[in-house]
Amino acid sequence: MKRSRYLVISDIHANEAALSAVLRFVKRRRYEAVLCMGDLVGYGASPNPVIHRLKALKHFKAVRGNHDKVCLGVENGDNFNTSARLAIMWTREKLTPINRAFLASLPKGPLEVLPGIVIAHGSTVHEDTYIFSEFDGREAFEARPFKLCFIGHTHYPSYFVLKGNSLDCVSVKEPNLVLDLDPDARYLVNPGSVGQPRNRNPMASFAEYYTDPQRIVFRAIPYDIEAAAEKIRRAGLPESLWKRLQVGS
Repeated sequence: MKRSRYLVISDIHANEAALSAVLRFVKRRRYEAVLCMGDLVGYGASPNPVIHRLKALKHFKAVRGNHDKVCLGVENGDNFNTSARLAIMWTREKLTPINRAFLASLPKGPLEVLPGIVIAHGSTVHEDTYIFSEFDGREAFEARPFKLCFIGHTHYPSYFVLKGNSLDCVSVKEPNLVLDLDPDARYLVNPGSVGQPRNRNPMASFAEYYTDPQRIVFRAIPYDIEAAAEKIRRAGLPESLWKRLQVGS
């Protein structure tokens, strides 16, 4: 069986500096596809450059995130905090028509991208449902018969393993963690956030999925946080949006 590699990213949130660092890190690798679990925009100040970079990727497969939906007016964002709402209103004004159209083309998750492999922004139960706990994980496993599901939304790198009736929830705290997949188990895997980590590690998080053998490698790499923060400051967006980048919260 041919060994293939997939780049797995999520929650970029208009952070061009972080996305650029990830793409530089992997530029010599060959990927069958790039899998993205949504939230291309929101919070950050580079929505157009981010979408432009993603559109240029070969075999880019993505689902929409909740910030993408609110930016497009699919939802009103009443559940967003003040800073998130202000950032989305700013993004609506700045997004070019062609990039808005690309954002609107992103399908609702969950989406099967390979046999038995699904991507979703939140849960397989509902695209906006967070998966934090064992209860959340069990609901997601029961909602759809996938073998492996990549998720985002929480901004926390983690994975859930279901084998038989036993479910383990693991928070990923170290970069370059290697997860070898058990063929008799099912998995929910969150690579963390490229553009706005919340696990107290400010580095850009993503993952790589390998076939034959089945393996996932969690990555966290440094990027120019000050450049991303300066763009947010210059855009006149809330102070909290650039300060949180510095601490990964």
